[in-house]
Amino acid sequence: MAPHANSDVAANGAVNGSAQAARAPLFTVNSPNVEYTDAEIKSTYAYHTTDISRSADGKLVATPKAATYQFKVDRKVGKVGMMLVGWGGNNGSTVTAGILANRRKLSWETKEGPRAANYYGSLVMSSTIKLGTDSKTGEEINIPFNDMLPMVHPNDLVIGGWDISSLNLADSMDRAQVLEPTLKQLVRKEMAELKPLPSIYYPDFIAANQEDRADNVLEGTKASWAHVEKIQADIRNFKAENGLDKVIVMWTANTERYADIIPGVNDTADNLVNSIKAGHLEVSPSTVFAVACILDDTPFINGSPQNTFVPGAIELAEKHNAFIGGDDFKSGQTKMKSALVDFLINAGIKLTSIASYNHLGNNDGKNLSSQKQFRSKEISKSNVVDDMVAANHILYEKDEHPDHCVVIKYMPGVGDNKRALDEYYAEIFMGGHQTISLFNICEDSLLASPLIIDLVILAEMMTRISWKADDAAEYKGFHSVLSVLSYMLKAPLTPPGTPVVNSLAKQRSALTNIFRACVGLQPESDMTLEHKLF
Repeated sequence: MAPHANSDVAANGAVNGSAQAARAPLFTVNSPNVEYTDAEIKSTYAYHTTDISRSADGKLVATPKAATYQFKVDRKVGKVGMMLVGWGGNNGSTVTAGILANRRKLSWETKEGPRAANYYGSLVMSSTIKLGTDSKTGEEINIPFNDMLPMVHPNDLVIGGWDISSLNLADSMDRAQVLEPTLKQLVRKEMAELKPLPSIYYPDFIAANQEDRADNVLEGTKASWAHVEKIQADIRNFKAENGLDKVIVMWTANTERYADIIPGVNDTADNLVNSIKAGHLEVSPSTVFAVACILDDTPFINGSPQNTFVPGAIELAEKHNAFIGGDDFKSGQTKMKSALVDFLINAGIKLTSIASYNHLGNNDGKNLSSQKQFRSKEISKSNVVDDMVAANHILYEKDEHPDHCVVIKYMPGVGDNKRALDEYYAEIFMGGHQTISLFNICEDSLLASPLIIDLVILAEMMTRISWKADDAAEYKGFHSVLSVLSYMLKAPLTPPGTPVVNSLAKQRSALTNIFRACVGLQPESDMTLEHKLF
């Protein structure tokens, strides 16, 4: 299909990014520990930690420690592609239309008045980072998050992907019932020219009520090496046809049931590869996509709650130094929960019960009406308070947790406007109790779409950061499991043997401070001693 005049759509059906000149950096760091070249930013960073040991009499001994690391950032962003598995779903069609609208700086009428395209809800595009303090005025200087390091702009992303449904993106956008009709009309022509590539469909892994959508599928209903090779060919073709430097792939398709972890099947990298070649029935579509991307050195992020990254997939990623991240977009109810629970427990209030009820009417809700698929979501939603509870042994004894119940019901009438009702029941001073009830109406896909953008931008950013210990000979990349993406994910995947952090504040601080380290800046302490010691 040939592109029409001034179109964002390429002949191969991908959404092309706009050509924008690289922006000059908003700031530079005046320090002997930072070196700028046309190609790189290099920094020397002193990382301070506190080591805890126990003395002979059982007392804790805290020992400050410091280690020196060298960071290197490739300043060239290059041309980046984003390929979505489930491109024709609510999230895929919404994020595509949103990026098109932002490129063209569209505005449209609604019943509440005019609206203009924006990237609200995106950490990267719509939040700021405190850079420091003006020594003359005492003013805090905050800069856009995306000015901390050279990052790809979402307007420049080339978009493509796969879907089990053959609908073009305009019809998918109508089916999703997310965007205003006046906005849809403005992007309809470009969206109609976009059609997803055929995807893989293993009926046992998603709800039976999705079968009527599955008219754009590759041959075969179980794992096969042919599927791995076809996905790799699709990525390579997409990259070549659009002149891309790299591609990020993201699963934003239906929630799958959990895969059983079976010794000899998916417990090691070799066993997983052999199981795919043998067509084992316990290998999910999302794991096949993950394996294809890992072997093609293409970062892969799982935005749904199932256990895509079985032990064999993680080991395979580590073996090939390939980036993976997941699981499950943290958009509405869970983001509120992780912030509120963190606050309450840090305030010394003992939560004893958390009851979460949801009803939604989009296709995600329809798929989750199946018990096996709901179980995947229940697990990802239920573990988000564990590290916060474990951090306070005054309130909670070992292995003690608040009662935590999660319910999701499919109610077609509310469409994408998910209703989330939460009750937090806590014990307070002298046997008293506090109950907090929240009623949260979340336009689900409009919250998830900015997370897709953030995850792609940040995953791409991590491909350009390398580091080494001060005495090491060579730089290397971060660990294959990108736990730095945790802020956007309900059930953060972490490297084996490392702690899971669900606290929203800690997750954002980790991301911010890694980026500060890349330009040789220490974390902001928020002590503001410069204003206190007079």
